[in-house]
Amino acid sequence: MSRARVARRIATAAAFSSGGISLLGGAAVGVLLTEARLAKRMVGGSGDVPPRADGRYGSAFAHPGGEPELTLAMVGDSTAAGQGVHRARETPGALLASGLAAVAERPVRLLNVAQPGARSDDLARQVDLLAGPSATPPDVAVVMIGANDVTHRMPLATSVRLLTDAVRVLRAAGTEVVVGTCPDLGSVEPVYQPLRWLARRASRQLAAAQTIAVVELGARTVSLGDLLGPEFEARPRELFGPDNFHPSAEGYATAAMAVLPTLCASLGLWPEADERPDARRGEGFLPVAQAAAEAAAEGGTEVTAAQPAAGPRGRWALLKRRRRRPLEREAAAEGAPGENADADTGASHESA
Repeated sequence: MSRARVARRIATAAAFSSGGISLLGGAAVGVLLTEARLAKRMVGGSGDVPPRADGRYGSAFAHPGGEPELTLAMVGDSTAAGQGVHRARETPGALLASGLAAVAERPVRLLNVAQPGARSDDLARQVDLLAGPSATPPDVAVVMIGANDVTHRMPLATSVRLLTDAVRVLRAAGTEVVVGTCPDLGSVEPVYQPLRWLARRASRQLAAAQTIAVVELGARTVSLGDLLGPEFEARPRELFGPDNFHPSAEGYATAAMAVLPTLCASLGLWPEADERPDARRGEGFLPVAQAAAEAAAEGGTEVTAAQPAAGPRGRWALLKRRRRRPLEREAAAEGAPGENADADTGASHESA
């Protein structure tokens, strides 16, 4: 069965609330658990609390009578929270808020409700904090989820259904949503074969199914294979943090550079010329399942809905391989809480 068909099957099962499709077959579970015990001895679990990066970024763009600030929310697990680094400005939320403020030339308020260790069954709680009865929904939310679903063997269909429910609530509240799909866990350095192959297979299956499900709700996805993918595999000492699992500051910057163009595009802030597909980069319109499978295999790839109507091969999507534009580290530092953030953010206690 092709990767696209597998992803479509999982997404369909999620739509019908079926949890019967598991991440790994029963025969593989014993091998996986044995290898996991060995890997656990070398992969240090981090109990560090991620630095709090909530606050206002790009205050220099605030002017009397100017456009109001944007609100960016980070939702998901430890990667969304920024676990593994010690300075607020190094977290993905801070990097994205600073980048968004620079592109929009407007202040950006960052709200991070992500929880280290979270699985998809925690998304409803997090989303309620943002779009519940007493909350003002953010303009845009970045969701990073899936790695803990894989490591805890949550059924694929269940994982996708829970993500879909969360995205549906956010979209109904008027929030644009960008989902950073499940990263490639097969590149965690101390993980060896056959666990590496199984983890990579499960990660990509989940990433593709996540894409199919949320794109049909009007969200955009960015493959985070690069978060724990080929670049991390080639440069593990630089891009992984001290616990050999969470990204380092350079690793988070790599992921933020992949997400920022899509984040800006979701708000209509990216150059129109870059919104047109470029055949030279392999971009174009594909059935959503095929686009999802291709994106899962290549980090930094965006998938977004192309048209509302469905054809004989299902809905269509636009596959984009956006050029990566470096984030200015100085810009991130200028807006980081604890340094130049507004005094009323309460976010001035970053770790040294």
